[in-house]
Amino acid sequence: MRRRDFIQGIAGSAAALPLPARAQQPERMRRIGVLMNTDAEQGQAWLAAFVQALQQLDWQPGGNTRWGAGNTELFRKYAAELVASNPDVVLGTANSIVADFEQISRTVSIVFVTKIDPVGSGFVASLARPGGNATGFTNFEFSFNAKLLDLLKEMSPNTTRVAVVRDPLVQAGSGGFAAIQTAASSLGIELVPIGVRDADEIEYGIAEFARRPNGGLVVVGPPSSIISSNRSLIVRLAVQHHLPAIYASLGFVSFGGLISYGSDQITDYRRAASYVDRILKGEKPADLPVQAPTKYNLIINLKAAKAAGLTVPPSLLARADEVID
Repeated sequence: MRRRDFIQGIAGSAAALPLPARAQQPERMRRIGVLMNTDAEQGQAWLAAFVQALQQLDWQPGGNTRWGAGNTELFRKYAAELVASNPDVVLGTANSIVADFEQISRTVSIVFVTKIDPVGSGFVASLARPGGNATGFTNFEFSFNAKLLDLLKEMSPNTTRVAVVRDPLVQAGSGGFAAIQTAASSLGIELVPIGVRDADEIEYGIAEFARRPNGGLVVVGPPSSIISSNRSLIVRLAVQHHLPAIYASLGFVSFGGLISYGSDQITDYRRAASYVDRILKGEKPADLPVQAPTKYNLIINLKAAKAAGLTVPPSLLARADEVID
């Protein structure tokens, strides 16, 4: 196999991902661009999974990577740079990033990962037949948020009030909130939505909610760029105010969070490589169906549970995919 630089794309909250051509196609180089709404710490693992899967498909990556630590103001700039480089395909995460690509070009082939409600967002005509220049993998279903509430109640039976932390600018999140409302009524839980657009609103909203007893916290999915970039702050506030909390994104537990339950995003990025490969071989995004998650992980942090004075039920421990001591 000949090793050749393929592209300098931008991945991660701005990272560049170059890839070389396959041995079977030495006559021309292809280009892939990657743009993610995350920081380098989390994004490196996702990018590594994507690159490894491409290597298994006989594409040999090379080049450098730049990270922008979740700075949403840079996303459109990076998206424009990627499209200007004439890529064969771009990989994007989050609704805002896919929207940036679509606004810049309606012809560049887009594979998305970790997106919510692509039909409602107007990016595809249907899940089975996307019909346009974008397709990919969702990491979230609206009913999923109800499961978060069930798990939190199982962990902390005395919880009767739950703050739901969400980004009000993510319109598709309203469907997820409706699902959690239905679950709350059956569990006898009062929901208190907290719309957050910056760190100050996160701090104020959680502190105000914590003034009354028997509270808990749910950070619904999928987390927006604002919520993802403030993971450590949200976890710190939950601990500070003694709020048992569950997070839709697995990365929160690595910051000391109590429980996380969400799709396995490493798997999602590996699957995305297969769609990139198929597009590079000539298939069209319009003909590749949008796929739902195939694997969810439950992670429990025993250290956080002990600090919160909680005893993890054996039934919950038995279902955990990972337990952090």
